Amino acid sequence: MAKPRGRRGVIYLDYQATTPLAPQVFEAMVPWLRDHFANPHSAHKPGRAAAAAVEVARERVMAALDLPPGRLIFTSGATEALNIAIVGAARRMRRADPRRIRVLTVATEHAAVRDTVLALESEGFEPILLPVGANGLLDLPEAAAAMDDRTALVAVMLVNNEIGVIQPVEALAAQAQAAGALFLCDAVQAFGRVPLPRNADLIAVSAHKVHGPKGIGGLWLRDGLDLPPLLHGGGQEAGLRPGTLSPALCVGFGVAAALMAERAADDAGHVQALWDRARDLFADWTINGSVEARYCGNLNIRRDGIDAARLLSECRNVAFSLGSACASGSGRPSHVLHAIGLSKKEAQSAVRLGFGRYTTCEELEKAAEAINHAASQQ
Repeated sequence: MAKPRGRRGVIYLDYQATTPLAPQVFEAMVPWLRDHFANPHSAHKPGRAAAAAVEVARERVMAALDLPPGRLIFTSGATEALNIAIVGAARRMRRADPRRIRVLTVATEHAAVRDTVLALESEGFEPILLPVGANGLLDLPEAAAAMDDRTALVAVMLVNNEIGVIQPVEALAAQAQAAGALFLCDAVQAFGRVPLPRNADLIAVSAHKVHGPKGIGGLWLRDGLDLPPLLHGGGQEAGLRPGTLSPALCVGFGVAAALMAERAADDAGHVQALWDRARDLFADWTINGSVEARYCGNLNIRRDGIDAARLLSECRNVAFSLGSACASGSGRPSHVLHAIGLSKKEAQSAVRLGFGRYTTCEELEKAAEAINHAASQQ
């Protein structure tokens, strides 16, 4: 299997932030970057060819999603998809029933969901952050008790981006729909790794988490569900997401999704083997979040007395993370680690290691040696 070219001498263990671009994806995108530059929304022959490539890509992503009948809207990424879904669903539900002003999400959600839900308060909505236990999981009876005839939307991440825990989203979707609300699943970290909820109303995904290009994602909507758009313009993407699509990015997403579906069993077995080895290599560390209800490509661990930021700077040949890449420059402590009950000191001793398709066992062992050595020096 061909491996992407990374920075020489650096071991990449930050798969939750982004995955390496698959070589097959790069090769498929090149002609659409170099030769076939037409606007896919133009009516001439080159434009129609570009539009056809976009639709083939859409079909490939839909096939990989393997969901009930619905439609896929291409977006600039998962953040845009989630904003369209959250704001659009909340407004739609309130228009239909003015009592429906409650928008529920989880205290450990990605900022793209959490901050968008909180921002709805300025429009008169009532945001609610559901708590989690020390294992990072929601309590289903507690979640059900928070859903009533005032609830417009429930938004829950399937696989947490920081600690990798898997929420019981199918049960949560059923609870939301029993209360007459819509259910949105952030499946960015789950797509291609764990089964997606077949009873969700909306699902958001991103290409660069599945070895595709950055700058493109998607929002899946079940059949019959329409949302008001956030942006207005040329009416592209069924009027829900106007703007010129990039055929190259769409093609890349399609190839990445098809490759992911083709390699699903091999990738899962490889990640499980890496997880088993990592558990041995970091036996002296404490795992953050549930060990059982977890995607095994995410190892979030802490060790008493460690300054994780210092550890990161000392292990310059290993690319790992202290938490969400999207919030790493904000200066904010991890709201996820706080939500599972860690003290500030404990949270500051935590690191996240992410591995996947192109990670070798030898790389993992070398990285563990460097990290453990640096930790022991502290």
